Amino acid sequence: MEFTRCGIHGFHEVIGIDTDEIRLFWALHADNEYARQTAYRVVVSTDRDNLETSGVCWDSGRIESDAQRNIKCTPNQPFQSTTFHYWKVTVWDENGIPCESSVNEFYTSYPRSSGLLPPYSMNQTYMPHTSLIFRTWFEDEPNRWKAVWVGNGGDKPIYLRKSIQLARQPSRVVVFASGLGHFNLTVNGKAASDHVLDPGWTNYHRSVQYVGYDLTSQWQQGENVIGAHVGNGFYAGDQGDRFFWPTYEDNTFVRYGNELCFFAEVHLHYADGAHETIVSDPTWKVRESATTLANIYASENHDRRVYPTGWDSPGFDDADWSPAKPLTGPRGKLSYQSQPPVILHNTFHPIKRQATRPGVIVYDLGQNSSIMVQLEVSGPSASEVIVRYSETLGDNGEVFMPDPLFKEFEHNVYSKIILTGEGRETWTPDFCFTSARYIQVEGVSDSDSDNLPFIHSLSARHVSSAARQLGYLKTDKEDVNALLNACYWTFASNIFSYHTDCPQIEKFGWLEVTSLLAPATQYIRDMEAVYTKILDDIIDAQEPNGLVPTMAPEIRYMCGPLHDTITWGCAVCFLPELIKRYYGSTHVYSKIYQPCVRYMEYMKTKERKGGLIEHGLGDWGYDIAFGNHQANIETAVYYRCLCNVSMMAKELGFTEDAALYEAWAARIYDVYNFHLLVSDKTEYPYAFYTSLDNPGVHDRTMVNQALALQFGLVPAEYRSDIIQAFVAAVEESGPRIRAGEIGLKYVWSTFAEAEVDRPDLVLAMARQEEHPSYMRFIRRGETTLSEFWQDACRSKCHDMLGTIYEWFYAAVLGVQPVGDAYRTWKLRPPFRSEFDFVKGEVDCPYGLIRVCFDRTQTEGTHAQLEVTVPTSTVCTLQLPSSGSLAQVQRSGEQESKKANGPEVTLMPGVYKCVIWP
Repeated sequence: MEFTRCGIHGFHEVIGIDTDEIRLFWALHADNEYARQTAYRVVVSTDRDNLETSGVCWDSGRIESDAQRNIKCTPNQPFQSTTFHYWKVTVWDENGIPCESSVNEFYTSYPRSSGLLPPYSMNQTYMPHTSLIFRTWFEDEPNRWKAVWVGNGGDKPIYLRKSIQLARQPSRVVVFASGLGHFNLTVNGKAASDHVLDPGWTNYHRSVQYVGYDLTSQWQQGENVIGAHVGNGFYAGDQGDRFFWPTYEDNTFVRYGNELCFFAEVHLHYADGAHETIVSDPTWKVRESATTLANIYASENHDRRVYPTGWDSPGFDDADWSPAKPLTGPRGKLSYQSQPPVILHNTFHPIKRQATRPGVIVYDLGQNSSIMVQLEVSGPSASEVIVRYSETLGDNGEVFMPDPLFKEFEHNVYSKIILTGEGRETWTPDFCFTSARYIQVEGVSDSDSDNLPFIHSLSARHVSSAARQLGYLKTDKEDVNALLNACYWTFASNIFSYHTDCPQIEKFGWLEVTSLLAPATQYIRDMEAVYTKILDDIIDAQEPNGLVPTMAPEIRYMCGPLHDTITWGCAVCFLPELIKRYYGSTHVYSKIYQPCVRYMEYMKTKERKGGLIEHGLGDWGYDIAFGNHQANIETAVYYRCLCNVSMMAKELGFTEDAALYEAWAARIYDVYNFHLLVSDKTEYPYAFYTSLDNPGVHDRTMVNQALALQFGLVPAEYRSDIIQAFVAAVEESGPRIRAGEIGLKYVWSTFAEAEVDRPDLVLAMARQEEHPSYMRFIRRGETTLSEFWQDACRSKCHDMLGTIYEWFYAAVLGVQPVGDAYRTWKLRPPFRSEFDFVKGEVDCPYGLIRVCFDRTQTEGTHAQLEVTVPTSTVCTLQLPSSGSLAQVQRSGEQESKKANGPEVTLMPGVYKCVIWP
């Protein structure tokens, strides 16, 4: 038995842990199918070399358990601040043989600083040590922030630098830093990490994220220079003369601050145990940046002529730079950037370039996605190069915005670079990105003989969360593979410090995509830490009356149902359960339970007719932006919220609360069925659910039936009826997609049920010639999904229509979780589908699930199936019928075993199966 992965729930990086309670996890691998963990021991210490005997701050002792996730670690004494901690796991297998993990480490910041004064600002200039009310804060030196927010007092991008000369070489160097809106940290002229767009987006009045960097390997003898380049982001949004969505129409943009600011603490640890701290203060130097506009919506101005070459390297003369000014800084409490950072991934090189008119060249990257462009150009001094971005080309082959209301996006989103005239010059944006397939460069030539700048190269890097990729899926149908590709790039292009709905026009944290798309997104990236951070955003956004708004953070204020609708706000109750289901962790329950309770109390005030909810957006996105099925959708979501609150109450030991919310949910269940279930069988020979959209008129839509089935609202005696009503509604539709973005997810989830299993209907809907149709996007050459079912859509990288991606993994690859974190899972090969070959992976929390289904050589008489079942999990292989026959051979075994349907249990291992349906 061996360890394959260890970690801390809710934390991607661990240089700056700011909590005194953590939850640990690990994954194991063994070749023996019966291998299992029977006990574990975890030791946490501040002494790496003598981990079990010295500096021990927590020792679980030997625990007889097979648990590998959600292991609660509460140290005997609070974690020491600014200290390296080391932890190791020992597990015992079924034979009592121990296995040890390698030593893991994390570094703390100030876990207890948030409970001390002052809670919001670290600025010592305005809170001197002599102030009696702050004495307790300043006297607790080891456990408080010491740095000062600094800048130049302006709201345009700045450079800051600090030259550090040390008498001796430290053994470890850690930096905590934050710069608002965004900052890039360097050491000795090189990037401190692969991060971009640090820190994460938050409500800066409530929370400000700081980032931890381990600079030990980059630290050198002699002079070392810490540099920071700070830009606007959403903190002090700068529209300039460009498009800026939060100010569109009604100027509801929240400008959190008017001064760009930065702080840093450099923690130097020496081999003899000494610890020295260097902080940002007026000894740091500052000057204005060569980037004079940093508009997060893909617009920057950069004047290469005034760029101070070498500014962040040793030996640079900063005599003419100004001392940094102490600033009040943001109001928000500091918290660690626990979600994965944003980094650059794939590099796209143009597949086509075209000079559309003199001085204008348009590049086609071949794939739409969230990107940062890199341009290498040479030309005369003071030449201006303009870079524009687009997801669509017009008839003239140039950038084009199809929506006439957003023509400003076509003309007023661009970056301007002014050249020095000194050889080849490279530019990439520092503080902005967008979604684009086409890059239009103006003021240049495709020939170096003209008196215009010449482009030597252009490329683009995909920008997204650093969370690891978890899924892969390929079939023998090329149109389906193209759709899977479009879903992947749409999802990946919307995962940052929160889940956006589009990286181009909006970049907002609309909450419906988080819960709606979580079952699909978990095949794209490991989202546990992102969802954990989103819950913090929701807590910050919740209003005093309990309302959870539709967006968190609320970068732009909305009104009416665009501010208050449970299908968005439900994320506060849905995400905790989803984190438990897919990642096996309950670490968020203690902090999110009361916000959930407050939201349910608020929603209670919105009940109608004894418990129905019908005041929000309903099935938003049906027929472009029209919503319907309000009572069906919003009441079903309300019911699930109550069930989840009851579940959390049980987990937390709140027995009375659990009973209260269970009874509350039961009441809503009864009200839902009283008003919406039609069971007299006079209109159809089966029961069905109607909406209340047209009072007195019964409808029987696919969405009505799917919602009741997926939310567990159907009485047992009517389940077969409702499934029949669902299939009939789909068949009678054409079959065509008749659902908005909310209902759509539950339509696909219903098709994934074994009782339905009609992939023919799903693919028929997806392949319609006219909209709504996924394949119409593909046939028109789109490589991502649009916001609405439109050809000429304003945004072509919106992911909320992508819930069909979940169906492909659940019903085509056939993998579905049963127990939390896939501890138990089921595999239902796609025998009833048109697919003869399907291959894919799901990297679940316990290890890598692999599936390959192949009947290309058998003329459909039987199928070959290869399956990898990770250690610590059990797979239930579901065969097509009780009469099915399977021949199963485990890798390493000489003989195969025969089994009859309907199910076969597969223990951990690699299997080759032959199945006769």
